[in-house]
Parts: sequence; structure tokens; C-alpha cells
Amino acid sequence: MGISILGMGRYVPEQVLTNDDFTRFVDTNDEWISTRTGIKERRMAGWEPTWYMGREAAMSAIKSAGIDPADIGLVISCTATSDFHTPSMSSIIQHQTGAVNAAAFDMNAACSGFVYALDTARRFLETDDNMKYVLVVANEALSRFIDFSDRASCILFGDGAAAAVVEKSDKLFSSHLGSDGSGAELLCARALNVAPEVALKNGFKDPFPEMELHKLRQNGKEVYKFAVQALPRAFELAAEKVNITKDDIDWFVPHQANIRIIETAAKKLGAPMEKFIVTLDHYGNTSSASIPLALCESIENGLIKRGQKLALIGFGAGLTYGGIILEY
Repeated sequence: MGISILGMGRYVPEQVLTNDDFTRFVDTNDEWISTRTGIKERRMAGWEPTWYMGREAAMSAIKSAGIDPADIGLVISCTATSDFHTPSMSSIIQHQTGAVNAAAFDMNAACSGFVYALDTARRFLETDDNMKYVLVVANEALSRFIDFSDRASCILFGDGAAAAVVEKSDKLFSSHLGSDGSGAELLCARALNVAPEVALKNGFKDPFPEMELHKLRQNGKEVYKFAVQALPRAFELAAEKVNITKDDIDWFVPHQANIRIIETAAKKLGAPMEKFIVTLDHYGNTSSASIPLALCESIENGLIKRGQKLALIGFGAGLTYGGIILEY
């Protein structure tokens, strides 16, 4: 059993931060950022909470799908940057969108979040005959966790949200999800309110004792090594299950982390860059929202059409990775 994407929606904050804007507080310039990342600008959440961006994207997706929100059976919000420890972003979005009959939970698989959530949605639809639609929302406000004194990482990330309404169908679908927790320290941000030195005194071995509270830390070289292997691997493992090759895919929609990662992974996969959707130049890395933002924008622009075969590939903190092959 597969799924059909009935409608999608997206929302990005009003504030735009260009590469030139970073020159005011870190030693960098537009050429340095552009050539190393492919990013020209990104959106920054000012007054917009994570749940608000998710709600706006969700409302747009519901309208696009042309459904009654009361018929939604489940809301999944994938986010690594929730506004609250509790309640969940999904519960707020469920209420705000009028999905009164839906269950709701959040999922954190970092930049692989949308792939994980879409596969989870399919499994719920497959096992529950009474579930009609699932609303998947990816909403991220990474700007609130960025260390703006770290020029290597602060230039990469942006904020935004995108959502999809899906239903069960007999369309092509295959997936593979994975994780390598041995690389957890390579990309992380602390949420604990207890300082690590306090925990250490009480016999707890903190895995990241040098990390500041709430600041994103990344080992760029090691993350790059992981990503360029994870992208082709996630695709190949999903493709094997349905006897699909790279030549059968109309569009690859990868996580929008860095243009060099996408280019290198494309070479390893043996697929032309012309088949890869790239939107990071104007969004930056929006974590779990990056794949659905690229997907939604490409559908709106008429680039992705019904009946085409897509490969959605996520990779990120965890370290997590996942690939989905589906027919749009």
C-alpha cells in the first residue's frame, strides 16, 4: 500500500537574512558563503513561533487538498525546534486547523523528520481502516538555536514550514529509515536545563560536557562525510525493495543542507544534477522543513507533475537518514 499526496502548503517568515547581512557580525562575505554552501539568503523567524509557521503551512495544505479538516485522523508535526517541551506542536496545530477528530504527536528525527513522518503516516493509514487522512507538518525555527558568533554554522540555517495531506492509495511507495547514534555528537544542541557540571558531580556521564546550553554545534567535516554516503545509501536501500533504479526517478528531492553535499552524493549515485531539486539558495538549511518546502515549491511551479516518480532523501542529526520513493 502506498499514499497519495492530496495537497501541500508552505510558510516562510517575513524576515530575510542575506549573506551580506552576516558581514555585520562575523568575518565572512557573500562569495565565501555562496561558493561553499550554495546559499544566498534564508528566512528568520522573528515574531513567528514554530507552531504558527506550522499552522499556516497546514491550513494551506488542507485548502489545497480540498478536504474537511474534521476528516483528518492524525496530525504529525516533525520538528527539532519545538516552542514548548509540552504541549506538542501537533496538538496546537490540530486545534488551530479544526482537525477536531485527529490524534496528534510530535516527531524529532532532525533533518530526516519529514521522511520519517511521511513513512509513519503511511503505516497508520495501512493499519487503521477508519483513518481517512493524515496531516504531516514540518516546522522549524532553527534561528533560535544558532550561535551567531560561529561563522561556520550560523550561515547555514533558516526557518520555515511546509505540510502535506496524505491518504492511502495503491500508488508506488517504498522506504528505508536508518540511524547511526555513534555520530550523535557531530550535530547537536542541548535542551537540558541542568548544567552538565551539576550532573557530572552526581555521577552522570554527560556525552557532551563542553556544550553550551541551547546552542547548535556541528562538526562540518564529519557531517559532510556522513551525508554524502547516507544520501545514495538511503535511496538504494529503498529502491531495492521495489526494483527501481535511479533512471526510473523523475526528481530527487534531497535534504537542502549544502550544495556540495548534493553534488557529491549525486556523483556517487550516478544521477545527473538536473534531476535534483535545489532550493537552498533562498531557504538555507531548514532541517525537517527543507524537503517539503522544496517539494511544495516545485509542485506550485509546475516542475513536479502528477504521475512522476520522486525520491525524497533526508539525512541529519542523530545521525538519522531515510529515503522514500513514491509516485506523486
